[in-house]
Amino acid sequence: MLFKLRQFFAVFLLSSLLLLSACSTQAPSRFEQAQQDSTQRGSSAVVRESESGGSFNRFFPPSSAGYERVYTQEKKGFAEAKLKKDGKEMAMMAISDTLNNPSAATKFEKSSQKIGGYPAVSQGSTATAILVGGRFQVKVLSRDPAFTESDRQAWLEKFDLNGLAGLK
Repeated sequence: MLFKLRQFFAVFLLSSLLLLSACSTQAPSRFEQAQQDSTQRGSSAVVRESESGGSFNRFFPPSSAGYERVYTQEKKGFAEAKLKKDGKEMAMMAISDTLNNPSAATKFEKSSQKIGGYPAVSQGSTATAILVGGRFQVKVLSRDPAFTESDRQAWLEKFDLNGLAGLK
């Protein structure tokens, strides 16, 4: 009888402890709160007026000169493709709508360099970008040391920049 009473008491205590810990009203951490805020229904980091990523695909340069273009990602306001040669990734190409990130366009304001008639900037030693139509950032990033700054510039000029500038 004493054993059953102890067993009942132990189960009761554990159940009570579990119930009390589940009912605590601790405020979410700042990270949990940010996650909740960013995933609430109707919240978005992408503006509605942003172009769909699929609409950018037609402006990418086609495969040529032994290079293969492979689309890898598209989402609202962004599209990306790998540039491969002999199966090896040489570069990454991307088009993004700066409506989603207006500060991305500000780096072009003081640019004295132009590629294809559009303001250009180098970003570190592996990326070159241009701003088309004051809105669309076109970027080529080297993924292999053999893909140089001049290669990035040449591939930027292969995009249909005037067609992209016509998007509004």
